[in-house]
Amino acid sequence: MAERVNEIYSLLVPLTDARLIIPRACVAEVIGFQTPSEMTGAPPWYIGTVPWNGKAVPLVSFEGACGQMIPPASGRTRIVVLHALGTRVEGGHFALVSQGFPQLVRVSSDVVRPDNSRVFPERMPVICQIRMVNETPLVPDLERLEEMIADETSIGA
Repeated sequence: MAERVNEIYSLLVPLTDARLIIPRACVAEVIGFQTPSEMTGAPPWYIGTVPWNGKAVPLVSFEGACGQMIPPASGRTRIVVLHALGTRVEGGHFALVSQGFPQLVRVSSDVVRPDNSRVFPERMPVICQIRMVNETPLVPDLERLEEMIADETSIGA
C-alpha cells in the first residue's frame, strides 16, 4: 500500500513585497541572474528569454504579471526555472525572477491555514494566499502564467 505523504517540500521565493510558495517538484533549478534576451513587442512582465540547459527559457517578472512595478535586478536577484505543468510553453520550462535566494521549507497541514485577508482579480496569476507560522506567501497560478507566456509567444511568432 502506498504511504500517504504528509509533507511537501516547497520553496519560498522572495518578491519585492511578498513571497511565493512553490512545490519543490515544480522547480527545475535556481540559477544566478543573467541579462535576458529581450522579446520585441512583449509586455513588460515578459522580460525575455535566458539560456538554460541549451535552450531559451521565457523569463517572467511575477510582480509585473500582477500589474505591479518590475523591480530592477540586484546582486541578490536569482532566476527560478520551473517545469511547465502543461504543454503550452515551448520547451517545457519557464522562469521567474526572484529577489533573493529561495528558502526550502517543509509544508504540512499542521502549519498551513487559508488566509482570506486578500482577494485577487480573476486574471491575476495568484490562486490564493496562505498563512504558515509567521509567513503569508502567495500560491501562484502556474498554469495561468504558462497561458500568459504562451499567448505572448504566439503573438511574437
